[in-house]
Amino acid sequence: MIQATLFISGTDQNRTKILGWLKDIQERHPHALHIVDIDQSSVLIDEFGAQAPVLDIGVFRLIHPFDRAEIEFGFGKAEERLRESIEKGNSTMVKRITEPVALTKADRFSRWFSNHYMVVLNFFTGMYVLLAFLAPVLMKVGLQVPAKVIYKVYSPLCHQLAFRSYFLFGEQPFYPRELAGVEGVVTYGQATGFDEYDLDTARDFLGNDLMGYKVALCERDIAIYSALFLFGLIFSLTGKKLKPLPWYLWILIGLGPIGLDGFSQLLSQTGWGIFSWLPLRESTPFLRSFTGACFGLATAWFGFPYVEESVQENRRDMALKSAICQQTAEDNQLQESR
Repeated sequence: MIQATLFISGTDQNRTKILGWLKDIQERHPHALHIVDIDQSSVLIDEFGAQAPVLDIGVFRLIHPFDRAEIEFGFGKAEERLRESIEKGNSTMVKRITEPVALTKADRFSRWFSNHYMVVLNFFTGMYVLLAFLAPVLMKVGLQVPAKVIYKVYSPLCHQLAFRSYFLFGEQPFYPRELAGVEGVVTYGQATGFDEYDLDTARDFLGNDLMGYKVALCERDIAIYSALFLFGLIFSLTGKKLKPLPWYLWILIGLGPIGLDGFSQLLSQTGWGIFSWLPLRESTPFLRSFTGACFGLATAWFGFPYVEESVQENRRDMALKSAICQQTAEDNQLQESR
């Protein structure tokens, strides 16, 4: 049966007239009528207040002013669309025309997620950073198996080079290569006796009781994801109302420093003649952390407000659908009790 939904204010003087028309054509155009009082929800007023009364007939919509002839024409088009959909086996369209609006499990999840997505995002970002620090803690207390599981899981996501990672429970928080030129610290080569350019060994080295144990993410990644997490908290606590960072500032603050620091280091160490003009350099723990934090902060500030704009539309659609379903469900229960 064709589903018809009338969105109208309880005080609208057109109500009696429209219901009379629908009752008169019920025999020629059988339909299930649902009446939604837009005054009962602000989201309904926002959606239909300026256009009400509004009559949905299947997938067709009539907006005030309309008359009986237009209603009959709408039912005729809905019945025609229904026949076509049945012939073509379009079950989705058949349901839209013949079944009342209902909240599916996917709708309920979508509504929940649209309201709590920042909680989810902050939780996973925070856990990502926390677990990276948990690995050296587990190593320190002798729980090497779960610690190595964390290192293994994180290994495809980060290079984990020991001379570019923070260490916990050791004499120093980091052990840079001699090339970095950080004064007053023991270098990675001095502390381990390893070749500072043996990347495989530096990646596999987890630490020891003297040096401490390395965090499962490198210095730059720790800064990036920590900044993402901290801005996510700020964004949430401010009601997700912060405006997005302009794209040119994202490039200037976010991409510029990390690109300059990272690529100048990478290209200078390739040994290729084309880059021989670049001075050989190794970034310092401070620069890696600073540029990573700038990138994480700028990226979050640029991206999160746009995500919120996108989610707002879904949040509004789900709130509208929920308000409609609540009234149509109550209407159905009332009709069944009669």
